[in-house]
Amino acid sequence: MSNDRGGDVGVVVVSGGTNGMGRAFALGRAERGDRVLVLGRSRERGEAMAGGLIAFLPVDLSSTAETRQVIEHILGEYQVVDALALFANAVAPRRIETVEGLERTFALYYVSRYLLSFGLRPALDRATAPVIVNVAGVGVTKGAVRWTDPQMTAGYSAVAAQLQAGRANDLLGVGFAQRSGSRARYVLYHPGFTRSGDRSALPFVVRGLLAVAAAVAARSVADAVAPIHRFLDAPPTAPLTAVDRGKRLPPRFPTLDPHDAERLMDLTERLLR
Repeated sequence: MSNDRGGDVGVVVVSGGTNGMGRAFALGRAERGDRVLVLGRSRERGEAMAGGLIAFLPVDLSSTAETRQVIEHILGEYQVVDALALFANAVAPRRIETVEGLERTFALYYVSRYLLSFGLRPALDRATAPVIVNVAGVGVTKGAVRWTDPQMTAGYSAVAAQLQAGRANDLLGVGFAQRSGSRARYVLYHPGFTRSGDRSALPFVVRGLLAVAAAVAARSVADAVAPIHRFLDAPPTAPLTAVDRGKRLPPRFPTLDPHDAERLMDLTERLLR
């Protein structure tokens, strides 16, 4: 890649790359000389970014079928993928079920990241120093996977759905390191409260409160994205690294339980059959 790994042009796949931190990161990689594949649903925003070193691949990542199709497209077009950065997420105030029968937050925020992580492994493993960065909420201990009802058919709330998918992403990092056999280094990264993201689906009062809080306490997008560039430029040596707002978490952190990770990998495989 265009960094201290040798100066060659690298290929970076960015899910959720048309908005917020994902967009800033994608533009930053292109500025560094990498070829960037932006995955996103908004054709308007994606096509506005496309050109030069940035290619836009339209995809609804809440659809497992579309996600699998875009994975096959990438594998067919690119022998090597140097890095995968996972940003795609959206808040859903009410429960929405995808055509495949999955709760939408779970499908978009977790399942798409599972499919991309494992699905792009062949191309990642051909890279010199492959890395996957999953931008979620590692370090947060609230929320849990609802093992008997992961699709939240009862007791749905936007906050509960976000927390469940966040904890699932924690376990995805562990599960990938345990199961994939990949050379790719997996990084779980929590940027903290950032002035980013689409809050249009939230109630007006909640949007207002978040806007006030962001003006006072949130990090800038540039500050939140900077460590991700460093993860790509100098990947960690460990198979799994978890960083919460600049603090590296120990492997025994409660949300990184290896037995729960195995359980979630098995559950996910059953859901996707």
